[in-house]
Amino acid sequence: MHYTFLGPSGTFTEQALLSVDKAAESTRTPSTSVPAALEKVLGGEVDAAMVPIENSVEGGVTATLDAIASAQDARIIAEVLVPISFVLVAAPGTTLDDVQTISTHTHAWAQVRKWAEQTVPHAHYLPGSSTAAAALGLLTSENPGYEAAICSPIVAEQNPQLEVLASNIGDNKHAVTRFVLVARNHQIPAPTGADKTTLVVPLPEDRPGALLDLLEQFSTRGINLSRIESRPTGEFLGAYFFSIDVDGHIYDARVRDALRGLHRVSPGIKFIGSYPRADLRNTVTEDIHQDPAFDAARDWVESLFPEGRPEHLRHGI
Repeated sequence: MHYTFLGPSGTFTEQALLSVDKAAESTRTPSTSVPAALEKVLGGEVDAAMVPIENSVEGGVTATLDAIASAQDARIIAEVLVPISFVLVAAPGTTLDDVQTISTHTHAWAQVRKWAEQTVPHAHYLPGSSTAAAALGLLTSENPGYEAAICSPIVAEQNPQLEVLASNIGDNKHAVTRFVLVARNHQIPAPTGADKTTLVVPLPEDRPGALLDLLEQFSTRGINLSRIESRPTGEFLGAYFFSIDVDGHIYDARVRDALRGLHRVSPGIKFIGSYPRADLRNTVTEDIHQDPAFDAARDWVESLFPEGRPEHLRHGI
């Protein structure tokens, strides 16, 4: 297997990838951005890409949500949860008083903002492409434009020439980032009973009740939504799609039935994948929403046609 991840080496994304079975022994190539990583997958350069999709503090990673929504034939085949902690690093000899500008990824900055306001209130923030890139920039550039960077402890361990000015600086000590492994036209992983399905559903038209029509497809079938976020399509102001995670697998009758309903309401729907939940939490549903109930309902309707289903109905559901 050949993997790519949001680089450079030492990012939380690489840490997530290394938790995948046999990834440590496989070829791993860093990418400069999430869209670049997905382009490598869709172009056949690599087998799969590990990218961040959601953070417990900051919410969805918009770059990933947008890139996956616009990609053709992208499939999420696994997810990984990584506890997040941060350190402040600088070149040797730098003190906190010397720090006027700090660089890191925007999601990392959102998770240390309170600490920064209390500890280095005079420092300005400079966005970086990743936490690791910001830290390594202190070593590779004579004038990076900032005196310190916020990164993972792994980066500091891998680069001992960086000096750690402060450790465990996250505002939320229980922060977790969710990463997904994306492949192209990949076989759907088998259901485990603790699964998640990701969908991209465009809002078909801007009218009262349009969103309700989408949500009812889930609620009437007893399907729980674990995440729903709206994103602009970029076509024009007011055009949106919804990135949705639901509890369950496409092999579950209730999920398949919901997708049929969604397709009638929003024909532009995209199936992004069904895969095991990283937290292994089983999906609990009422009896009326389990597969036997759907099978029994189908059989009952079929029984109403004693001589078989009429010809003009044989292509129906």
